[in-house]
Amino acid sequence: MRVTFLGTSGAVPTTERNPSALLVEREGDRLLFDCGEGTQRQMMRFETGFDVGHIFISHLHGDHVLGLAGLLQTWDFNEREKPLAVHAPGGTRSRVETLIAPTGEQPSYPVRIHQIEAGDTVLDREEYEVRAIEVNHQTNAVGYALVEDDRKGRFDREKAQEELGLEPGPEYSKLHRGESVEHEGRTIHPEEVVGPPRPGRKFVYTGDTRPTESVIEAAENADLLVHDGTFGDEHHDRAKKTAHSTAREAATVARDAGAKRLALTHLSTRYTGRGWQLEDQAGEIFDGRVFMADDGMRVDVPYPDADREFSLEMLDRA
Repeated sequence: MRVTFLGTSGAVPTTERNPSALLVEREGDRLLFDCGEGTQRQMMRFETGFDVGHIFISHLHGDHVLGLAGLLQTWDFNEREKPLAVHAPGGTRSRVETLIAPTGEQPSYPVRIHQIEAGDTVLDREEYEVRAIEVNHQTNAVGYALVEDDRKGRFDREKAQEELGLEPGPEYSKLHRGESVEHEGRTIHPEEVVGPPRPGRKFVYTGDTRPTESVIEAAENADLLVHDGTFGDEHHDRAKKTAHSTAREAATVARDAGAKRLALTHLSTRYTGRGWQLEDQAGEIFDGRVFMADDGMRVDVPYPDADREFSLEMLDRA
């Protein structure tokens, strides 16, 4: 699973940060979460690829959606034929339609707008699903959790071959699928050579929100929680008034959820060039496991039982 931060600014962009957008790549699927102004150029700049089938909108404030028209028009110019699904909170369909075609011209490819509510399974795939989660913002808003299914247990090839006399082939496959096999007059059951199911990964994106219990529940044991961290401690009152979170509050959510990593995003322009201060404040709660997301930051999220480590890469492409 690879997460590329395309836009990490708050409501106002800066020369270093675009408005909100990030792209998740998983086993060939590309999923775009929010689409602030300039998202299509960021996708080109950081070479994420354009083969996106689903766009997940957290809410309809401009810094999260004003890139839709340009991106969809570019796909039109590129003669896209593949259908596109845009998921957005309930009651926003007409506004999304206006955003998609501000000139009155509809895309030549199918665009389906799905209105969703917190608790809905928005996308149901064979190996994972995307769920809408409840958040607390000034408007009808949702967050999203990408949750992978448990994976098959590890197959003990050494035991299968040396102790049970099985050779690699169809019998291995049947056992790994959970089917028993007959071999030399005895029945070999899957649990003899297949370990317990292994957990998949969980990625949670809050969009804009106050710290809330619903996010803590949704982010339980998350491998990566991307949380609104707009303000520092000194603007706590401002965070409450505008329904955002401070970095310290985001870190408290991550700690209480048992998340493995926290990415702070939606940085206010007040902290231009000083994002490290918010990272430090969050680190007092969530030491060593928090980072301030920057545009062009790419994160590889390993499986919980993988040998390799969680890794960050900064893509420096003009």
